[in-house]
Amino acid sequence: MLRTALLCIGLVIGGYAAAAWLTHDFQVWTAEGARRLEVALQPVPAPPVRVDGPGLPVQPLAQLLADGRTVTIVDFVYTRCQTVCLALGTVFQQLQLALGSDDAGGRVRLLSVSFDPVNDTPQALSGYAARMNADPSRWRFVRAADAQQTQRLLAAFQVVVVPDGRGDYEHNAALLVIDRRGRLVRVFDYSEQQLALDYARDLASRPKP
Repeated sequence: MLRTALLCIGLVIGGYAAAAWLTHDFQVWTAEGARRLEVALQPVPAPPVRVDGPGLPVQPLAQLLADGRTVTIVDFVYTRCQTVCLALGTVFQQLQLALGSDDAGGRVRLLSVSFDPVNDTPQALSGYAARMNADPSRWRFVRAADAQQTQRLLAAFQVVVVPDGRGDYEHNAALLVIDRRGRLVRVFDYSEQQLALDYARDLASRPKP
């Protein structure tokens, strides 16, 4: 009887310790939550991948993001998507409208990154931008140069993209805030667009380090 009780106590303690380790001392319960916490604690530099897009020459992503002046809100999409990407597009349209009505407009910008470089050529991205009524002074579109660099970018920012076997993708949807140094510093759910915008505005208003 005593042996059984001790065994049960040991299992409880072991389970508690494992849960504490997996959830960062119970601060998160999901992989997405862990991702957000890790980014907040340790910003992630933009990986050394090259991107291009409408009106933009081929250049390192870090160069595009780390201009020392602006904070960028980033999402990951593909232009053929008829589900979550449309919701993200609507969110970005609303963010663009909000940025056009305040003085943060010149210090906060939007960037949509395609993870489908084969289909999402600069021409395809240009057409998509037109359908989204994107103002290129506030909202730009890019893709990584090839599939290998795309995977490198997705891995660095922990963006999950899984082919569904029918030519489309399942993927997580989030708003990534990149600071003036080109580092991913916060991740918000796309339903938290106001939080993402407020954080980006605040970050952009801080004195340069």
